[in-house]
Amino acid sequence: MAQLLQKSEVIPNDFQQIAFNLNLNDTNNDQSSLSSSSSLNSNDDQNSSKNRGEEEDEVTEISLHDFCRHKGEERSGPDQFELLRVLGQGSFGKVFLVKKNCGMDNGQLYAMKVLKKATLKVRDRLRTKMERDILAQISHPFIVRLHYAFQTEGKLYLILDFLQGGDLFSRLAKEVMFTEEDVTFYMAELILALEHLHSIGIVYRDLKPENILLDSAGHISLTDFGLSKESLDDSQMTYSFCGTIEYMAPEVVNRRGHSVAADWWSLGVLMFEMLTGNLPFQGKNRQDTMNLILRAKLAMPAYLSPGAQSLLRALFKRNPSNRLGGGPDGTNALKGHKFFIGIDWKRLLARKMQPPFRPHFSSSLDVTHYFDQEFTKKTPMDSPAIPPSAAAHELFRGFSFVAPTIFEEDLINFHDENGINSAFPSELELQLLSDRPVDNIYTARSTFAKKHAPFNFCGDMDQLVLKAIVNITKNI
Repeated sequence: MAQLLQKSEVIPNDFQQIAFNLNLNDTNNDQSSLSSSSSLNSNDDQNSSKNRGEEEDEVTEISLHDFCRHKGEERSGPDQFELLRVLGQGSFGKVFLVKKNCGMDNGQLYAMKVLKKATLKVRDRLRTKMERDILAQISHPFIVRLHYAFQTEGKLYLILDFLQGGDLFSRLAKEVMFTEEDVTFYMAELILALEHLHSIGIVYRDLKPENILLDSAGHISLTDFGLSKESLDDSQMTYSFCGTIEYMAPEVVNRRGHSVAADWWSLGVLMFEMLTGNLPFQGKNRQDTMNLILRAKLAMPAYLSPGAQSLLRALFKRNPSNRLGGGPDGTNALKGHKFFIGIDWKRLLARKMQPPFRPHFSSSLDVTHYFDQEFTKKTPMDSPAIPPSAAAHELFRGFSFVAPTIFEEDLINFHDENGINSAFPSELELQLLSDRPVDNIYTARSTFAKKHAPFNFCGDMDQLVLKAIVNITKNI
């Protein structure tokens, strides 16, 4: 089965210069490392099937500011979380199931990713900062949410959604292939997630089953933003050779420049894999795989429906401008394809459509079915860490983050256009705070977060100003 084979690796070759530029070339640790991902199944070192082929973007230091929008909770730390289970472990960190033991979210379960600064290679430090920076902007029902980020002298902590259903890779490995009904549903939710990222200038660049998590209801959540590229508009291109080779678009492989259309090719690869249990382009080695991506004609299995074959052919256009989703009609062309004829997109965005598969649990703490018992049987322990060099520590200045709930009391009765009760401002309110039009409430929220991320919303004056805006809009 193709997804159980080792996927081709791209060895980064440009981090020496990046390290020099950041004055961070202080790491001589040659340990193999996990990618800095949001995945709750962070066991890449133990499972060779999840080896990733990645090469990074040209990254300069990301400016990160303290960002707090939790009323009454300006700072957070490891002592506020009770360790319950080990969910995954790698060479430089662990992922725990934790429970918050104080504050307005007292008792809430989260996944806590703990990374040791001293053992993070330069590329992993950059990925961690990129992921934290992007996740701090995003609020969407099909993208994992960052709730807190903080650090100690020796470690970084990311507090994320606990997604109890594990990843799509594990489900696909057990079932070999999915029905078209299953694939239609997962594809539709992924389209909404990618559409949202593209609308705020982010190219995802690492779509694959390992990076798609399932929540307790069976809905997907996109995770792992360490390879994403942000701040692109519709006319911009990026030239990095990064991702997992088998899922790369031709324009990424040939390094002629790519944009958001590259994500739609990767979606086609994922669709083919889910429907057939095999990757569409996989050669004997890395070069052979790249040649197939650039030149091979794909044979469609006869058992695929005409709608599925049509969609795959439209996604596998080697010219990005001819690719479905990459043209002037954007995602509307994708949503209108006959493969999605049974999808009500507004109901799907509101999470009102029933997922084809619902994970089964004995309790909210049950991790026996969808996580590796090699880890879950271990005693959870956040072991001490050796502090990194001063230069390495400086890279993570401003890493702290607390997710927004500032509007919770004043806006508890507000609903977006899909009828979703939310602790966030309405679309109208956020357009008053944003400098560009928005397509839906989720784009508005992320636009607002991205624009105002450098500010601390815990200040009394900020709260008064925002409440005044809310009161004004109530009377419009």
